[in-house]
Amino acid sequence: MQTLNEYEKHYWNLDKLVIGIDEAGRGPLAGPLVVAGVVFPKDYVSKEIYDSKKLTEKKREQLYEVIINDAQYYDIVIVDVDTIEKLNILEATRMGMSVIGLKADVEIVLTDAVNLHIDKKVIDIVKGDQKSVSIAAASILAKVTRDRIMYDLDKKYPQYNFKNNKGYPTKQHFEALEKYGITEIHRKNYKPVIRAMQGKLF
Repeated sequence: MQTLNEYEKHYWNLDKLVIGIDEAGRGPLAGPLVVAGVVFPKDYVSKEIYDSKKLTEKKREQLYEVIINDAQYYDIVIVDVDTIEKLNILEATRMGMSVIGLKADVEIVLTDAVNLHIDKKVIDIVKGDQKSVSIAAASILAKVTRDRIMYDLDKKYPQYNFKNNKGYPTKQHFEALEKYGITEIHRKNYKPVIRAMQGKLF
């Protein structure tokens, strides 16, 4: 597994800086959304950086350190549950990505299939975390950061088993919702959480 850098190479050859942006946490019932962006130096190559979902947790942790050391620039934005509920998850994603894209001193913004309306050239790539090393690296930073947050939240709410489910809708998570109800970090406009609040989870 290796990203091809085809998008980066085109713009690197034009002496333009490129940032890749991705997120972790659009699907969970609980916890924040984490958005990350990575700028690599021109002609950067990695045979290991790839879509975070295709890597083991151990490998992601290893690559996290490689990425923050090799990146010319990186940024991580944490979008809290209140903001997700206020905006909806897609707009919360766009907000986090736009903040990173505008702040970075780059001309080209690559995203994993999310269109942004900012004053820079944005290329939204389907399965971008498998086609762009910058997006893949961002996906790893976002995933590792979010997992670490969920490990901390597991200590606060051990009955929900966040250390294993990371807030995603698993059978065990549904059972915990039915037994214990919701927490302040549950996304209250997600249907399974609404049903749990109404006592109609199953």
